[in-house]
Amino acid sequence: MAASAKLNTRRLAVCAVMAAVMCIIAPVSIPIGPISITGGTLAIYLSVYLLGGAWGTASVLVYLLVGFVGAPVFSNYMGGAARLLGPTGGYLVGYLPMAFLAGLIIQQTWPLSGREKKSAARALAVQLLAMVLGTALLYAFGTAWYCFQAGVDLQKALAACVFPFIPFDLLKMAAALLLGFPLRRRLEQAGLL
Repeated sequence: MAASAKLNTRRLAVCAVMAAVMCIIAPVSIPIGPISITGGTLAIYLSVYLLGGAWGTASVLVYLLVGFVGAPVFSNYMGGAARLLGPTGGYLVGYLPMAFLAGLIIQQTWPLSGREKKSAARALAVQLLAMVLGTALLYAFGTAWYCFQAGVDLQKALAACVFPFIPFDLLKMAAALLLGFPLRRRLEQAGLL
């Protein structure tokens, strides 16, 4: 029982660190329309890679709550309820189902160490697919919210809020795959996961 409580405390600490990483990386942005390219999805990909579905989603929830109360952690160093509930807020709220789905699938591929190359390649393919599916869910949620809030049709919303971001999100997924395994292995060796 004590070992389980100790592990949960460690996971909680990693969860808090990942929420802090999101708060640092996500505001850095490049505006290209109503939505900006941010480091937010990269931080979430890493968080769910390290923590899985439940704990990864918890780190995203902490990040969103920090922004909701006004800390400038959303794109372009903005924060507050109006940003979260506005036309582009669906992409922020969509981080939650994205993290849960991607994390739930990714955690099914743990552990990677000790696998044969063929098995490890299959696990990496599943992890990439998990990030793609999670991001598709994010796009669907955010775009529906944007269409409703901004009063635009689906074609205009996709052109402004989804299509320009696909190449960047694919690059972030690749970065998360390259960074995620060594980070997770080191955290496991340190007894934090």
